[in-house]
Amino acid sequence: MERQHFTKTEDFNEAMAKFPHLKAYVDKVSQNEGVPEFHISLDRSMRSLEFPNIIYPIGDPIFIHISRGVERGAIVSNAIMPEMNSDEKDFYNSILDRIIEIAHTAKIPKTMEELREVLISLYNEVVEVSDREEKVNFLNLLGKKIKLTAKQHELILFHLVKDRLGYAKLEPILRDIYIEDISCVGVGNIWIIHKIFGSIKSTVEFEDDLELNKYVVEASERVERPVSEATPIVDAIMGDGSRVNYIYSRKISLGGSSFTIRKFNETPVSVPMLVNWGTWSAEMAGYLWLCLENGASMFVCGETASGKTTTLNAATTFIPIDHKIYSVENTPELTVPHPIWQHLVTRESGEKTDVTMFDLLIASLRSRPDYIIVGEIRGKEASVTFQAMQTGHPVMSTFHAGSVHSMIQRLTGDPINIPMSFMDNLNIVLIQSAVYVNGKVERRVLSITELVKYSDEVKKILTREVFLWDPLKDKHNFRGLYNSHILEKKIAPHIGLKDPREIYEIMFKRAKIIKALCESGIENYFEIVEILSKYRRDGERALPFKV
Repeated sequence: MERQHFTKTEDFNEAMAKFPHLKAYVDKVSQNEGVPEFHISLDRSMRSLEFPNIIYPIGDPIFIHISRGVERGAIVSNAIMPEMNSDEKDFYNSILDRIIEIAHTAKIPKTMEELREVLISLYNEVVEVSDREEKVNFLNLLGKKIKLTAKQHELILFHLVKDRLGYAKLEPILRDIYIEDISCVGVGNIWIIHKIFGSIKSTVEFEDDLELNKYVVEASERVERPVSEATPIVDAIMGDGSRVNYIYSRKISLGGSSFTIRKFNETPVSVPMLVNWGTWSAEMAGYLWLCLENGASMFVCGETASGKTTTLNAATTFIPIDHKIYSVENTPELTVPHPIWQHLVTRESGEKTDVTMFDLLIASLRSRPDYIIVGEIRGKEASVTFQAMQTGHPVMSTFHAGSVHSMIQRLTGDPINIPMSFMDNLNIVLIQSAVYVNGKVERRVLSITELVKYSDEVKKILTREVFLWDPLKDKHNFRGLYNSHILEKKIAPHIGLKDPREIYEIMFKRAKIIKALCESGIENYFEIVEILSKYRRDGERALPFKV
């Protein structure tokens, strides 16, 4: 399904006047919690709110209320949308049956918008708006058209579109741009990872096995990877690019069928956003800018949910825009801004026709790319990755390891078995982690380490740590001043500097540009790409500010 963009009513009073369900909800919660604050958008400063009471729109007529509730317990995400009563549900089911009966008469839609138009057209063929409220009875349902009031017409159409073209019960969660992950661990409430408020419970819930199983079966069929008793575990890509894993039935999921959705972010996180959040420092960004602009190979390492792919994606903005990029992934997560971007995705189902990451990496080498980006290295594709580096192809990738030492151990041990002497083809390693800062879970790059060279004497890789995060001060310290092997020995000669130490002036100048972007409030990923591209071409005069 194509990603939809929804209209949002941005005035609170106007929204309550327009949507009675919102006003009724606000009136109810205001009696105990006070009137909620209405915000069009959220920002990370709200993370410090001990007792949030915030409503924000996610697309008319749905709103989200973030609150600790009357009991001041855990933070909860409350989905606010119009609901049908029992009579309206009966109308809905009858209308859906009628639509199915005449669906064969409609034209075959080619796009999501055409499908929406066809559904609305069929809906209007089977209903008519009446001035008076009709009861759900045999005579009304027997007629050529089912009579509805204008209010019922609008309400049922909303649910029809939500259920047949949207995500049904999960619509409020999947519309919410502040949600990163969605977890259903069985019958009961959905749990979400909110970009501002962290791990919280949603009021969206599945009440019994019948409802949950029906949802999982229908949702998996829509992504053409149906679950069943024979195939109870399925991975798939949703129409909007989100990744989903379904597990079917209580036979293997004791709490009931379950699923996890990792939401796709249409606009990637940018470098200034990472700096503002404290994940990177501006100096770190200046360092990476120089490295990646000049063909350094880099791995971003860390544990699950440490933000590796986010960092990798943000860093692609430092690769010159005219470079040819080849990316290879098991599941599509990257958004590369370069016009010459070959986006390759594996096809693996256990059949002879499978296309593996190994196959795609071999194919990419034949195409002479300027940069190869590997979504995640797990197995034998690592050998091709290091061969690519040996032949002069810069590579960026993510890898599951909590330290440089652990990374080298895993790459050189079974089953990957990269020769230790090959390891120094990789230039820099970022270690990233989810850590606690002031009681909140934050993502931080813990270190940046340069792989200097392989030592025959000790049979090890000599490394140099150029950045280190100080957890007490929550600050990144640059330890590579006049001590960076990559900057002085590789990049300085490459760009023609007679004195290698001049490279640090360039690095700090770029750090100042990153700081200026942060201070100017310029954060949009694609706007950053454009600014950096103009800077490469025209220098400082192309910047929208003075440095």
